[in-house]
Amino acid sequence: MNNMTCGTGVELPFLIRPENTARYEDGEVLILDRRVYPFEVKFVRCKGYRDVAEAIRDMVTQSGGPPFCAGYGMAQAAREARGRSSEGILEELERAAKCLIDTRPTNNGIILMTEKMLDVGRNAVRNGHDVENALVQAVNAEFEARHKRGLAIGENGASLLRDGDSVLNHCWAESGIVYTVYVALQQGKRLTAYCSETRPYLQGARLTADALCDMGIETTVITDNMPAYLMSRGMISKFFTGADRVTMDGSVINKIGTFQIAVSAHYFGVPFFAFCDGPDPKAPTAADVVIEERDPNEVLHCLGQRTATPLAKGYYPAFDVTPAEFVSAIVTDRGVFSPYSMVSYWQ
Repeated sequence: MNNMTCGTGVELPFLIRPENTARYEDGEVLILDRRVYPFEVKFVRCKGYRDVAEAIRDMVTQSGGPPFCAGYGMAQAAREARGRSSEGILEELERAAKCLIDTRPTNNGIILMTEKMLDVGRNAVRNGHDVENALVQAVNAEFEARHKRGLAIGENGASLLRDGDSVLNHCWAESGIVYTVYVALQQGKRLTAYCSETRPYLQGARLTADALCDMGIETTVITDNMPAYLMSRGMISKFFTGADRVTMDGSVINKIGTFQIAVSAHYFGVPFFAFCDGPDPKAPTAADVVIEERDPNEVLHCLGQRTATPLAKGYYPAFDVTPAEFVSAIVTDRGVFSPYSMVSYWQ
């Protein structure tokens, strides 16, 4: 990939590089295990698309990672169907798409990627091309497109930052925050960052904090119950998060905990900016989005260690909904939009 280093000599961090998200090798998909990073750099080896689906479901990869893993999983389905009739290949691709889509319902990135790969596969079958190779090349092209889209998002996000800003991040916003910082550094802006730890998988403490430190940003990790206090002391200039889905009415669906921080930010006058590739035209409101509820036991553990009394039970909605009234703007590759004007993204 080109342009991985900005003019200041700052490189994109380890986590955002394509080969450190997932890669395809001789029919196997290697996925960086984000559950253990940065303490270990370990790749989970998936021999077939069902293994990829299990890895996505088990949180081996998160945020922007699952769509690319699912894309490579579609290539595995084509490899598995090699030698079958055209109808047999298409049936296997459709079976794989359903398997991969069913892993995590809230983030529609998996849906969009698998639907796109289904089209690629159909075209390859129709034209008599190597379906597996066509799909692998298509996923590789999507990585390049993500880089270009990330730069565009970064340009728009950096326009919201002032020299000396202190930015609070929740969870792991993948390319949105990384590219915003990347561009801001090119512009010579000095930044500091606070990362809420983001229980129970600690994506903020492990992933976001690692990526920002990797880029030379002074970064402080805080627990999930500290943001309002920091805002009350004037320690936070901006609140940034990704968005697993933005609906057409401007609702932001993101990692659980986003809503309560957004309410605090609204109270203290701290702008809240959510980053996404664009609103979902198939989701008019948050009621049209399935909120994933994960195994309650995940709340009772952290990094493999039981953290709650064995007498208690857990509850784990993985995402929450922040209404438009608490969102200052939505940052996309096409510009910065009011949450009340999401329809203009598609015009």
